Amino acid sequence: MNLIPALTTLSKSDIVSSDFWTSQFSSFTPLNVVICLVCALITGIIISVIYRITYRGVLYSPQFSMVLIMLTLVTAPVVMAIGSNVALSMGMVGALSIVRFRTAVKEPLDTCYMFWAITMGILLGAHQYAIALVVVVGIGAILILLSFIRFRNPDTYLLVVHYDNDPKVGDSVEHTIRQYARFSRLRSKTETRGGVEATYEIRVSNRSSIAGEMMDIAGVTDATLVACQNETGA
Repeated sequence: MNLIPALTTLSKSDIVSSDFWTSQFSSFTPLNVVICLVCALITGIIISVIYRITYRGVLYSPQFSMVLIMLTLVTAPVVMAIGSNVALSMGMVGALSIVRFRTAVKEPLDTCYMFWAITMGILLGAHQYAIALVVVVGIGAILILLSFIRFRNPDTYLLVVHYDNDPKVGDSVEHTIRQYARFSRLRSKTETRGGVEATYEIRVSNRSSIAGEMMDIAGVTDATLVACQNETGA
């Protein structure tokens, strides 16, 4: 089916005729479009709110929440348009195949939210409102539940200690770490003329006591305890 000649042969009288508009709204009515867009808007807002609740990154971006809403709103009418037109659906696939999205997604979880928004737009555009309701409620509840589960060791920290370049002070530091930490590993050690900077990965129950014990050692200038996420699972 070639759509271009069909469009070029339309005259002004054909456009204003009732048969033309009847054929245009044969598969869906303006009310169906409004209902689909309203449902897509509500669904997009729900997805963006869940994204805000479950976000655990460094800097939250309100613009990305708007992107999630727009993805749902844009996908729904596209699916409605190509749902009953094979030629238009093939043309849409060809158009999307040449589009390159160069925006880098920093968080892998953000990609999942984008696919979720697109999936909801597809379901709503296909008028699968019952499935869309179950999916948005089910996935939303699972994500909120998973956000309260920590997939990392909550007692893992990085201990950065600066002390004098004296072997006795270094031995005292390591002895104190072994005494108060259940697990310790030397990550880095830098020796200069002014002193030594050592970074340890440790697991402790009482994070405040070990920093105080470090400062009680003669020769230690400062001790910094930083919470970290162990990506290697060690």
